[in-house]
Amino acid sequence: MKPVSKKQGEGFIQVGVETARDGLVDLLLGFDRDLSIAGRVMVKTEKEDFVQKLVKIARPILRIPTLAIHLDRQETFTFNKETQLFPIAGLVAAELNRTGEAPKATAQDSSDASNTPSDESFAPIKVPHERHHPYIIELIANDANVPSSSIVDFELILYDTQPACIGGLNNEFIFSARLDNLGMSYCSVISLINSLSSPSALDNERCIRLVSLFDHEEIGSTTAQGADSNLLPSIIRRLSVIGPGSDQTDTAYEQTLATSFLVSADMAHSVNPNYASKYENDHKPEMNKGTVIKINANARYATNSAGIALIQEVARRTEVPLQLFVVRNDSSCGSTIGPMLAASLGTRTLDLGNPQLSMHSIRETGGVHDVGFAVRLFESFFEHFGELEGRIFVD
Repeated sequence: MKPVSKKQGEGFIQVGVETARDGLVDLLLGFDRDLSIAGRVMVKTEKEDFVQKLVKIARPILRIPTLAIHLDRQETFTFNKETQLFPIAGLVAAELNRTGEAPKATAQDSSDASNTPSDESFAPIKVPHERHHPYIIELIANDANVPSSSIVDFELILYDTQPACIGGLNNEFIFSARLDNLGMSYCSVISLINSLSSPSALDNERCIRLVSLFDHEEIGSTTAQGADSNLLPSIIRRLSVIGPGSDQTDTAYEQTLATSFLVSADMAHSVNPNYASKYENDHKPEMNKGTVIKINANARYATNSAGIALIQEVARRTEVPLQLFVVRNDSSCGSTIGPMLAASLGTRTLDLGNPQLSMHSIRETGGVHDVGFAVRLFESFFEHFGELEGRIFVD
């Protein structure tokens, strides 16, 4: 939502939104969906502290309507992201009936009224209920369980309210939003927890088991909580001097990086039967046949043969299958935070992920069994890396 999102047109209440990324597909498939809002709200308490509240309006309140095909027959669907992407949130008449207000004479009258001096305390910028539709502020406040007057600001995004589900003739598919990359985030966290289920799990452990989940990968990672920040190096630097067996030397951090291994886990592409020609003939990952190792000669992925040797042994010990993926020579290749972190840390890195269809669509498709494969693979990695690290020799 834009900082000032209150809009209306032709009798509709509308909400101003800003697009992230420049992908047509992401925007296109957000049309005609049951949307709502979720995110972070900053609230001022009675003690005049400012605290964060997480909110998620569970019911659909927004929709971005397409134009009926009868009114504009296009061979290729196009739209203007600034003028034709505003969601509708309701009807002006219905909102006036709800509040009992009289309609404003003109937009200019409304603007003049909002700028009229009052006896209220000075506000450097307009308060939220002036910048956004008041009823939306009420819904946010109710979800956060705070008075609407205590809301200072927020960062809210639109999301599809349709819940994830299991599908397919034999329940072999996961139909969900945001599998990329909540899918691998989930597998990583669960595997870390599972690897510590035994009371003696760390008795002979000389390594630190760590999962790092970043924001903003799809928009470049150059934020304070993104992978291109100093977040992970700072954490590793601090851990390198407090870990078990640390020698407390000036080079403890560098030694830690040299003996560490990073698995960059980001969802991968499954072969799509309707577009099979888009895939390299000998590298067509299939769903529910294991996690995919990603390889690229232009270092769009950070995988190398030493990493493959390690992860293959890790998989062998827990008996889970793996697959290999490269793009066609006449195709562009996506990337991950793997090369970025490998370059900044100088740590051995491998890129992998579970195969999925419709990446970046508002509804994606993954494999049920691949979730279990990835959890077991990562759990084995955590349990066996300390031993295997010293058995892989590269000059």
